Amino acid sequence: MKFSYKILLCSLITMAAAFGIGGYFFVNDVFQASLEREIGQAADDSSILKFAFETAALNIPSKYDILQNSVIEEIGGNLENSGQGSRRLLRLCDEDQKVLYASDGFLGDTVLLGEIREQVRAYQIIHPDRHYYIQTGVMVNALGRTLYLETMKDVTDVYAERTRGFAVYRGLTILILVCCSIVMYIFSYWLTKPIRILTGATKKMTAGDYSSRAEQISSDEMGQLTMDFNHMAKVVEENIHKLEDEVRAREDFIAAFSHELKTPLTAVIGYADMLRSRKLDDEKHFLSANYIYTEGKRLETMSLRLLDIIVTRRYEHEPQDTEVDELFGYLKDLYAERNEVPVLFRYEAARIRVEANLLKSVLLNLTDNACKASEPGGPVEVRGEAGENGYCFLVEDHGVGIPPEECRKITEAFYMVDKSRSRSHNGAGLGLALCVEILKLHGSSLEIESTPGEGSCFWFVIPWEEVSADGTAEKT
Repeated sequence: MKFSYKILLCSLITMAAAFGIGGYFFVNDVFQASLEREIGQAADDSSILKFAFETAALNIPSKYDILQNSVIEEIGGNLENSGQGSRRLLRLCDEDQKVLYASDGFLGDTVLLGEIREQVRAYQIIHPDRHYYIQTGVMVNALGRTLYLETMKDVTDVYAERTRGFAVYRGLTILILVCCSIVMYIFSYWLTKPIRILTGATKKMTAGDYSSRAEQISSDEMGQLTMDFNHMAKVVEENIHKLEDEVRAREDFIAAFSHELKTPLTAVIGYADMLRSRKLDDEKHFLSANYIYTEGKRLETMSLRLLDIIVTRRYEHEPQDTEVDELFGYLKDLYAERNEVPVLFRYEAARIRVEANLLKSVLLNLTDNACKASEPGGPVEVRGEAGENGYCFLVEDHGVGIPPEECRKITEAFYMVDKSRSRSHNGAGLGLALCVEILKLHGSSLEIESTPGEGSCFWFVIPWEEVSADGTAEKT
């Protein structure tokens, strides 16, 4: 069952129960008020008849000392016919509760006689046939006799009014419920519109349209739910795109890795087969063996770089306080005897908290790439500057440079801007990917600024570490 129908059904059930209970008490309260009014009038009539009977008895000539039964019957007949426009129903009984006079049609039982007392007016409601009556009884003292005077008042109309009241209220309730059903259906349809919109957006997302968003049509709780849904959809879309990019990058990685393996292996197999199947002179034998050795070393370098990347991603490094002099001294010793591309060092002394061996690998890769990109004699500058947010390392060359569209891809594994130039230096496009992974461990990232034909600058910032109140080191 739809949610709007549930709202409509629950509202109708609640309204029907409220109208039913309220109508019952309302009609019954009106009926009780009318019935009590009729009972009061019947009691008053009974008192009037008692007074009239006693007055009539006193006006009888004192021929007898005791009121005779015949006189009682005569007075009873006069009282019965003295009603204004209506015939009274009454009954007179003697001391022994023997009926002395009764109107035609008086259907009351004798149970009430046992409840009549001096100065006490008794009554009961009887239903001998299809009519309802109020039967009243009083005690009458006249000329030394104690008599019982009973009356009957027809109150069928009161009960009929109650029945009509229930019927009218029932019909009115049904009419109101029908009208309310229409109004509540419109309201429930309007209130559940955001849910239908969310359902539609959910179905579109299920079908693969992750850019689908739900329209916010209110600012209440449903509007907040729509905002939360759209935020969730945005996060899901970003994660999906991220996963797609990761899958695409993985496929590109596998394709590039397969290609990088295929090229040297083809050459190695070809030259090895040549050595195996032919007798070559010393020069060709040396060239073939040298080519096999060179390609083997390139495969070894590529394997080691891949292993470094995998290990770095799973590596839990333990940073230690390290002097910048140690890092730059390591690079100076490595490039001291390289004269084809001079490497210039300029740095500020400082103490940073890093994993020294990993950071040396980053600086070595960046410096080595700068040397490869530079023409013979072109200087490479390696600088270190202490800044407000951390210590900045810069490696700058004045070589061929990198096109802007290539800067975003250059840190991907196996990606090389100039493949022929990289292979001539036994490169496989893994150095910068390794640098990125190492810098992630240190809370940093590799930034690239390059102009084709003028050179490139690679730089990163190692954040300062401060000691917090609990004694642990925190990056700033």
